[in-house]
Amino acid sequence: MKQLFKTLLAMLLAIAAIAFPVAPALATGVFDLPQTGAGQAPWAIDEADVISRINEGQLNNALEKLEADTGKGVKMVALRRLDFDQTIDSFADGLFERWFPTPEAKANQTLIVIDTLTNKSVIRTGDAVKAIVPDEIAQSILQENLGLPVRQGNKYNEGFLSASDRLTALLSGQPDPGAPVAADNLNVEGTFAKAEESDTKNSTIWVIGFLLVATIVPMLTYYAYVGFPGR
Repeated sequence: MKQLFKTLLAMLLAIAAIAFPVAPALATGVFDLPQTGAGQAPWAIDEADVISRINEGQLNNALEKLEADTGKGVKMVALRRLDFDQTIDSFADGLFERWFPTPEAKANQTLIVIDTLTNKSVIRTGDAVKAIVPDEIAQSILQENLGLPVRQGNKYNEGFLSASDRLTALLSGQPDPGAPVAADNLNVEGTFAKAEESDTKNSTIWVIGFLLVATIVPMLTYYAYVGFPGR
């Protein structure tokens, strides 16, 4: 009987390890990202795993060509979560400073960062870029080209490609292609409500699972070594 319970206990622990793995630390700090700079790879960094490999490669190729042709660089970063002591703005400022430490290095550079946990995003542009892409257009790229597809259903691939295409056109001296058109009757609030409901359901499942494991494992352990009452 003891051997049977030991076997059952081992099976339960194995199932629990598969069903409820310990989540890795997903927070990202400025120095967790690879070092890069003007004219250096990578141009697109996806720490959140929200961009397909094909599109990540397409972004890197397009932005590499843009910088080679125009001298204007664009870096795009997707994160899953920031360190607890960071905001999206402080993170972008720190990363812009790390990658482009001098005013001359910053002048021709653009940095876009999005935190996929909150979908907050930010853009930083150097002085030479501001002359071509003023702040109003930069914010339009951030909020509409990138932000709109994300708000319409977490379409990060579409958002990054759209932002890249618009920046490429502007920095190459072409007419501004403008922002994408929002879908009719888009209920942004409803979209975020569904996401919150989903998070709540997932949290409930985790809590129930841990409670079951925390209750059953000690019981099985006890009976495995002590035995049922009356035996």
